[in-house]
Order: sequence, then structure tokens, then C-alpha cells
Amino acid sequence: MIQADAYHARLSRLRDCWRPAPDKPEETPENTLLALWWTAAGAPRSAVSAATTMPAALDVDAQARLDTLLAQRIAGVPLAHLTGRQHFMGMELLAGPDALIPRAETELLATAAIDLARAAVQDRADALVIDVCTGCGNLALAIARGAAPVRVQASDLSTDAVGLARRNAAALGLDARVDIHCGDLLSPFDTPQFHGGVDVLVCNPPYISSGKVPAMAPEIAGHEPALAFDGGPLGVSILTRLVQDAPRFLRAGGWLAFEVGVGQGPAMARRLRNERAFDAVRELHDGAGTVRAVLARRSDVVEATA
Repeated sequence: MIQADAYHARLSRLRDCWRPAPDKPEETPENTLLALWWTAAGAPRSAVSAATTMPAALDVDAQARLDTLLAQRIAGVPLAHLTGRQHFMGMELLAGPDALIPRAETELLATAAIDLARAAVQDRADALVIDVCTGCGNLALAIARGAAPVRVQASDLSTDAVGLARRNAAALGLDARVDIHCGDLLSPFDTPQFHGGVDVLVCNPPYISSGKVPAMAPEIAGHEPALAFDGGPLGVSILTRLVQDAPRFLRAGGWLAFEVGVGQGPAMARRLRNERAFDAVRELHDGAGTVRAVLARRSDVVEATA
């Protein structure tokens, strides 16, 4: 049984010295401490998973490990880097500095992509999803898990992220249906095999403008890979390329689905509505009414080629 006095003393310290980050609302002082407690005990788990069970008592060495972890968390080291775990769409994922930590806000895009993939599977048994900027693989794996037997191909420019994503696929038993490649956006798939054959193309891109990066919370800018959040001068460099390239890969009736930063959604939706290659555009709003994801359906217009 957990030592009540030791638990409450550390919880009081955490409450006094640390405040939850807005981008990780699932982390509270209580489940943060429990996640660190489990990690010190040698059974790491995410804040969400740790909140459901009470860990056992710690011996002297484990208590020392807990105090070290607690000091690191108060100093700003992300919880997922200390535990090596992050919860996303019901999955317990491996996490770390190799890739962006999955956020709860991305579950809006994941849920929509799963629905689109399920609809595609009903139409054809060999339905195909491509996830670019896959990071630790959270979107690709959530779609594969939620829309079986859909096939998923994923890519990331970072070799470190690709390695982490592959480890997650193996840990979840999804590596037979999820292939993860190292490459820039759609370049790993730029072959006739994929042209015009993709049912859902999904992306959670870097979308923070370069000028805003220095002002980001140190917990993000100082610990997570800049490649995963720096979206160029206006924050939409990757999205601009994606919108331009997507029609070549999507089948008629296929969907492009991507996350956007706060304030970017309406402009990206307007751009897509002005593109002949798309015939339907949806804006997905979060609980605050902000557009955080955009979906666009590939029309059956055949573009002229040079």
C-alpha cells in the first residue's frame, strides 16, 4: 500500500512548485505524482494510466528515485520524458525526446480520421491511409487500431521519430498493418503504386511560426524537437506543401485531414474551398469553438498535366 504521509508531502510540494501546462490538461498534480511514483517503482506509465491504480509502497532506493524525478518535473522536464509513456486515444505509447509528445487536442483529428478510414474500409477491403509527420506514430496507430483492417503507411523526416514510431507499432502489435518510412512528407510514397490510390491522407504538421518559437514554454522549446513544431515563417509551410501535393495521391472521394494551429483553420479552409481539386471542406472545432482540424474531399476533377 502507498505510504500516505510520503505521498501527501510530495503532493504538497508539487502543488506549491508546479502548474499544469495548458497543452497537457490531462496532467494534474495528483496523477503526475502517481505516474512518477510508478516510474520510480520500475513500472512506468502515463498520467492517464497512473490515475486508475494505486502503486505499492516504495523502498528507500525507489523513494530517492522518486524525489529525483519530482525535482526534474518541477524543473520543467516533460512528464512523458521522465516516464517514457504518453496516453493517446486509449493507447499507452512509448514517448521521449525523439518525437513530439502526443497532445489530447490531436484526438479531434484522430477521431475524424478513424471515421473516414472506417467508411473507406466499408467500400474496399484494401483501403489505404497515409500519415505524414507521424512523429511517434500516434495518429497512424490510432487509425490502424480503430479502423481495422485498414492499411496504414506513415513517414517522418526524423530518423529518431521513425525509430520511436516503429517501437510503438511493435509494442501495440500493429506492425503488420503499419509501415513507417523515413522521408520528407510524401516523398517515400511518390510512386505509381500510391498515386491516386490513397483513401485518407492525414497530417499533424509543425504549425508554430518560427518567430514564435523563442516565446514558447521552455518545457516545449527546451525539450521537444524543433523539427516537430517549427512550421516556418508563417507556420503553414508544411500545410502549403501538403495541400499542393495531396491531390496527386488521393483517389476521387478520398480525404485530406490535418491539424491546424489556433487562428490558422479558417484561412486554410478558404484556400481549400478555392481549389478545384477538392469539392467539400469541413472545419472541426474544439470545445472552445476554435478550428483545430480541417478535412477536404478530393473531387473527381482531373488536373491537366504539363
